[in-house]
Amino acid sequence: MKKHSGRSAENPSGNVRAKKHLGQHFLRDENIARKIGDTLTLNGYDQVLEIGPGMGVLTKYLLEKDLDVYAMDLDTESVAYLNTAFYNEYLALRNRTREFKVLEADFLKFDLSQLFDKQQFAITGNFPYNISSQIVFKAIELRDQVIEFTGMFQKEVAQRICEKEGSKTYGILSVLTQAFYDAEYLFTVPPGVFSPPPKVDSGVLRLRRKEDYGLPCDERLFFRVVKSAFQLRRKTLRNSLKTFELPDNLKEDAIFDRRPEQMSVQDFIDLTVRIEAVTRL
Repeated sequence: MKKHSGRSAENPSGNVRAKKHLGQHFLRDENIARKIGDTLTLNGYDQVLEIGPGMGVLTKYLLEKDLDVYAMDLDTESVAYLNTAFYNEYLALRNRTREFKVLEADFLKFDLSQLFDKQQFAITGNFPYNISSQIVFKAIELRDQVIEFTGMFQKEVAQRICEKEGSKTYGILSVLTQAFYDAEYLFTVPPGVFSPPPKVDSGVLRLRRKEDYGLPCDERLFFRVVKSAFQLRRKTLRNSLKTFELPDNLKEDAIFDRRPEQMSVQDFIDLTVRIEAVTRL
């Protein structure tokens, strides 16, 4: 592991300023940081990617585990701090043999095969609220490798991801996530433990990839059915899925009288199987 020394020219004081345009709110509560680190089960992987490490409040608890840790941030100041002051304070005197690497990169654009090739890994972090849903969608795209996903979101978003059918907050993010992952809402975090404090509560969740996460239908069609249904969420499926030009005998089924929030994840899978069967004819 390469040793870094001194403080960088970009960040001579070792202090990182929270930047509004990056959605940064730095967690100050060590107990909560440790609890987030402990949401990782370490089952089936030995590598973790932390998104948005900031000043390393969560990172140092990840480094206590038997894991290769990769910390990715867009903020040049954060990257400089983690490579200098943080490194010297938390790692320089430790006999740690596992990999620790800090990357200045955009998770939404970065090719993760450069880090993990085809190996399994976990994702965690105190995610920037302004891109948190996009982070989840990319993790879903990478589901063949992302075996576990934990971390902190705006409470409303974390609850939506874990929500079940019958709720007004149940939607595209809920269905697409739960099709491939078991979702658990773990605990709530108040605004006062951040600097600067956000205007909303935060929520911590854990997603564990299902043992059999392959769908018995065309996955692209499944995504299209779910997104089309919720784009007109107040309409019945008979109306929201009109563009599929389904045969009348299929649309007469009672399931098309439902609205999307009344459909479980399994209902959407079963519906996609039926749509795929008639569209192949």
